[in-house]
Amino acid sequence: MLIAEDLLLLLTADDTGELAADGTNMNIALGGALLAELALMERLDVAGPDEHVREGRLVVRDPNPTGDGVLDEALARVGHKEGRRPQSVLTALGRRIRPRLYERLAEGSLVRAEQGRILGIFPVHRWPAEHADHETAVRADVLTALRQGLTTDARTRALISLLRALKAVHKAVAPESVGLSKRELNERAKQIAEDDWVGKAVRSAINSEDAAIYAGGGAAHGF
Repeated sequence: MLIAEDLLLLLTADDTGELAADGTNMNIALGGALLAELALMERLDVAGPDEHVREGRLVVRDPNPTGDGVLDEALARVGHKEGRRPQSVLTALGRRIRPRLYERLAEGSLVRAEQGRILGIFPVHRWPAEHADHETAVRADVLTALRQGLTTDARTRALISLLRALKAVHKAVAPESVGLSKRELNERAKQIAEDDWVGKAVRSAINSEDAAIYAGGGAAHGF
C-alpha cells in the first residue's frame, strides 16, 4: 500500500464514501504523499549544500523504476523538474491521481465504487469501505503516535505530516479517541511532523492555492 492510498482511506468516510477534505487540497497532499514515498525509498530528496542543484531543491538520487506504475510516473515527472522547489511540483503530481488510487483500492476490495447524481443531473462517484481491516490498522498506528507525541515509523510520521498540512488530523482521528482536545491533537501532530520537508511543501502549496482563490474572488467582487 502506498502512503497516498493510506491517506485517502483515512479521509474517505467509510459509510458514505465521501471525501472529508477539500478536493483541490487533497490532490496537492496526494502529490506530497508520492514525494514522501519516493523519499523513503531513497529515490529522491531535497539537496543539501554543494550539490548540482540549489540547496532545498528537488534532486533525484535513483531514477530506476520502482515497480509501481504510479510511483514511476511521479519519479519521471520529478526527474524532468529536478532543481525545482518541492511545492512547485505537487499540483502536477496530484493531478488526476485520486481516481486512479480509488480504483486500485477497489481492485484490492478495500473500497467499492458507487455512482450517483447530485440534483439528478451531475454525476458523482463515491467510495465507501468494503473491507476496513487495513484502514483500521493504519489509524491505530496514527492514534498511538498522536497519544505519545512521537513515532519511530517513517510512514506514520509522513501520514501525520500530510494530515496536518491538510488541517485534517481531527478528521482522520477523533480528538476524544486520543483523550485530547483538537488543539492538543494538532500540537502533537506538529511535534511529530517537525522538520518534515514534504509536509512543509504541501502546506506551502495549499496556502498558495488558497491565496490565489481568495485573490481571484476578491478581484471578481471588486475587493
